[in-house]
Amino acid sequence: MSISDIIRRRRAIFPKFYLPDSPIERSVLEQLLENANWAPTHKLTEPWRFHIFHSLESRRQLADYLADYYRRTTSPEAFSEEKMRKMAENPLRSGAVIAIVLHRDPQESIPEFEEVAAVAMAVQNMWLTCTELGLGCYWSTPPAALDAGEFLGLQPNERCLGFFYLGHHNAPELVGKRRPIAEKVRWH
Repeated sequence: MSISDIIRRRRAIFPKFYLPDSPIERSVLEQLLENANWAPTHKLTEPWRFHIFHSLESRRQLADYLADYYRRTTSPEAFSEEKMRKMAENPLRSGAVIAIVLHRDPQESIPEFEEVAAVAMAVQNMWLTCTELGLGCYWSTPPAALDAGEFLGLQPNERCLGFFYLGHHNAPELVGKRRPIAEKVRWH
């Protein structure tokens, strides 16, 4: 499969499609992380950090954190038992979950948006690798993820940019939808 084919086949595959009791092998996670590590990075700041929830126990801890965060921060009129249950189920349905962390250059030698972009490119490398391997994955940014600094034990120059859910799946092949590139380009 060519890189163009992989890019065009990349899809968000949600945890509801993940096969239960189907862990992601550690060697696969290491391959994803190694590919992430080769993302472009201005001034070689390498601002990506990853916290891996691989064991069932660690995924349970993440599930408990997500449910508790939702319970504590949602107003009674907006609260939904169903939404809280779904948030807690996602880590348990997944074969692994990766917390995506921005490790800001302490010297702030480049603009923050460039560091965020570098982290996003690292995640794209993982996503494309998942596509090549036939794994489902999904980058989620609920408020609980964006506010997970204490839960993850992050440093002052770090912040969580979301959770990357992974799983073996039974989702049908999804057809991509994009408007023509000609609608989005101006040649000068």
